[in-house]
Amino acid sequence: MSDPTRVAIACQGGGSHTAFTAGVLKGLFKNWPDEYELVGISGTSGGAFNALAAWYGLVTEGEARAVELVDAVWDDLAADGTDRFTNDWVVGLSRLESMGVPLPQVSPYQNPGSELGKQAIRETLERHIDFEEIPDHCGHERPELVVGTVDINGGEFETFTNERVDVDAVLASAAVPNLFEAVEINGHYHWDGLFSQNPPIDDLLTVDADRKPEELWVIQINPQERDGKPTSLAEIADRRNELSGNISLNQELRTIERVNDWIDEGHLPESDFTKTTIKRVEMSETYHCSTKVDRSRSFLSTLMERGEERAPEFLE
Repeated sequence: MSDPTRVAIACQGGGSHTAFTAGVLKGLFKNWPDEYELVGISGTSGGAFNALAAWYGLVTEGEARAVELVDAVWDDLAADGTDRFTNDWVVGLSRLESMGVPLPQVSPYQNPGSELGKQAIRETLERHIDFEEIPDHCGHERPELVVGTVDINGGEFETFTNERVDVDAVLASAAVPNLFEAVEINGHYHWDGLFSQNPPIDDLLTVDADRKPEELWVIQINPQERDGKPTSLAEIADRRNELSGNISLNQELRTIERVNDWIDEGHLPESDFTKTTIKRVEMSETYHCSTKVDRSRSFLSTLMERGEERAPEFLE
């Protein structure tokens, strides 16, 4: 029997839209094929929540626990009770802003709701993940875990891998600058990784040869292609948001494709270099960019269901 194909999964960020990614991961781990071995998983922003929950479930109890944890994290993130009114208000403001309506701007450092929101996310993550245990579950035979952020002071992206992943790293990965305060890590402040590697890919590939993925599965939130020409302010804001989320991803994927071409052309020996096949799981449905802050339970459930439906189609 041949060795299983080594696979890494990269989860693109995109706010609430990454509930789709949660559904895809649930569908994959419910039907994980024996011919594949997961050797790494990465994520940025909401994608980091998914990558962390799936990884922690896998290394502690296996695929079934990964499904449960991904589900539990999003169940806690959904807006309930009085939080629903705040959620609707934030979504409405985001839509108006994308349409060019002038609105008063408030820094997250002057908005007490910013700190409350960050604290709620921290409590959700710590409720389901024992961060002190993470180093004990890292090792050569375990999948790589990678979380992407931006180092504001250093002016460059910074990834946190394996035992370096703590709750602050994950919070930093989701710290959207106009919504949340920057997160201090090792004397430097960090923001949402959407500015840089979205999602992180290089760290999944720069590993020992026997752990390098032969396939990279990218769960892509922002549509790669769109028909027509955006003309209204809302359409322009939508497409601009999508393009900015794809720039870093496409740059990294082009690097992989270039290495694959060099191997095919004989410029790099196959004995020393491994080709990595890229496959994408795309969220074909399109939504207004304002819904990336929509945490209503109905919207999240819809996205998660669509992601879970897409997983077996992808595996086939």
